[in-house]
Amino acid sequence: MSLVIKICGLRSAADVSAAVTAGADAIGFVFAKSVRRVSPAEAAAAAAGAPADVLRVAVMKHPSAAEWQAVREAFRPDVLQTDAEDYAALDVPAGIRRWPVYRESQAIDAAAMPGEYLYEGAQSGAGETVDWQRAAVLARTGRMVLAGGLNPANVDTAVRVANPWGVDVSSGVESAPGIKDPGRIQEFIGAARAAERKQ
Repeated sequence: MSLVIKICGLRSAADVSAAVTAGADAIGFVFAKSVRRVSPAEAAAAAAGAPADVLRVAVMKHPSAAEWQAVREAFRPDVLQTDAEDYAALDVPAGIRRWPVYRESQAIDAAAMPGEYLYEGAQSGAGETVDWQRAAVLARTGRMVLAGGLNPANVDTAVRVANPWGVDVSSGVESAPGIKDPGRIQEFIGAARAAERKQ
């Protein structure tokens, strides 16, 4: 199975085009407090031209039921990514995949991990790398999307050490906070695919 590559924190149709053209498998839109935050309508407009086989990911953090409903109805995501404990209070239809977020700062039972999940540093979008050796242990169970501090220069090592199911990048492909750089997106995906071929 090929490595799933997610480009996160997209804000415009141009961002989506750059990610899709470079070969991204998933595009993430942030609805939590962030410099990259977009409204459900803005995300829907930005993602409108993306191919159907590219996963549209709603990235949230402790959303209210109303906030999630607004995102679900206007953006129509394929995946909801939010902290693991949030799902209990949310109505997530069967057709929407769940990518619960687990943070390196948490005590985690590898045997109890769900089928698909995201693993990152203590603070989302802060560019903090995680311990890839520890991530490798978790990645043996389920489908881990590795996040946190990844960029074109280190994704090769991260993939080879942690052996994740997927990788997720946001700040690592920006020219300034919230400003995606098409060249860096292309470099990141190229480096991730090259690492995958070495596996």
